[in-house]
Amino acid sequence: MTISGAEIDRREFQLREWLRSYGWRRALVHVAGALSLAGAAPALAADKLVLAFGDSLTAGYGLKPNESFPAQLEASLRRQGVAARVHNAGVSGDTTAGGKARLAWVLNALKAKPDLAIVELGANDMLRGLPVAQARGNLDAILGELQRRRIPVLLAGMRSAPNMGRAYVAGFEGMYPTLAGKYRAGLYPFFLDGVTGQRGLTLPDGLHPTARGVGVIVRGITPRVKAALAR
Repeated sequence: MTISGAEIDRREFQLREWLRSYGWRRALVHVAGALSLAGAAPALAADKLVLAFGDSLTAGYGLKPNESFPAQLEASLRRQGVAARVHNAGVSGDTTAGGKARLAWVLNALKAKPDLAIVELGANDMLRGLPVAQARGNLDAILGELQRRRIPVLLAGMRSAPNMGRAYVAGFEGMYPTLAGKYRAGLYPFFLDGVTGQRGLTLPDGLHPTARGVGVIVRGITPRVKAALAR
């Protein structure tokens, strides 16, 4: 098929606009992820595909690749007899707005429909003091798009720092069960359950889990993931 010069110009313009609006650093992260996906060994036909979609807590900030949440979750599932491939679609620093902006790109790059999407976003919105209504709207759009594509969801909740004020804490923490109920999604109430505030389970920043901390998260969430995949 021959592409006209005008069409080439149009596509180049769209690419430049996307890079300008979304940022070169995140764009390069996405391109690198697509290349690694293309070069990875193909999964067996029986394998389930789990999309781990989130921020640095999903990506594995400060950890080796095999220590990240997606890698440890995949290993846990396989040890328990669940043939699954967990794709790491975490981007450090991502907010709910960033997740909403890149969701379609990630899903299209996968070339296969996930059997489950684990959505872990919102912590960076809270840390930046962004409005709860904004975060809730972005998560609503993310879950709505996944529902439109008939991809089951396990929504990972997050807690707010208490110094944000009572109203903010209530709104922020309450949006997760509300949205899970609206979209009939699974809910893991607190992604960092058993990790936050525990010595040896977080990095020196006190926020991100160590490899051991990720292990605690994986042990807690694996039963929910198995149940979701079984359905």
